[in-house]
Amino acid sequence: MTLARKASAATLKAAVALLAITLSSTIGCNTKNKPTPENFISTLNAYFLEHPDCLLVDTRFPYETSDPAKTKQLNTLVKSQLLEVSVETAIHASRFTVTPTGARYAPRFCFGHRVVTSIDSQTPLTVVNGFRQTQVTYHYKMEDVPVWAKSDDVLAAFPKLAAATSGQASDNATLAQTIAGWQIPD
Repeated sequence: MTLARKASAATLKAAVALLAITLSSTIGCNTKNKPTPENFISTLNAYFLEHPDCLLVDTRFPYETSDPAKTKQLNTLVKSQLLEVSVETAIHASRFTVTPTGARYAPRFCFGHRVVTSIDSQTPLTVVNGFRQTQVTYHYKMEDVPVWAKSDDVLAAFPKLAAATSGQASDNATLAQTIAGWQIPD
């Protein structure tokens, strides 16, 4: 092997070693991967922007019920002009259908998305399915809440909505650490 080839091979090895060190230090210092409240808030807010909170997660319309509690809840959406109701007195059932105004929100009747305001606590990192995970407890406020979701009748009929829109709501979430940063596992 000639001297030029030896020098070239040594330079290539040095370059590869330097690249490996640079990549490992960059990955190790990736600020998106650190378990910080800022990273958790950023991850949760990005997730909630795409996953709004909703009143009805498994209801299809037209919807028929004879349950007095469910009827009372849905009647508040009738009062807000999102649903129409017809009562079948012979079988003691109410049949709810969506109004043209309600079509914008049906069938789930989403009432906004969470914006995390603080991380209150986190559990130590544990490995689950090959990923480091933590459980965080956070406070949030709701944004983009429609007018109908602020009515006293609807708030009284749906306690989870009232709690979520109170401005003092809190919840828990599991976050998993990935190369790209933190994510909420599905």
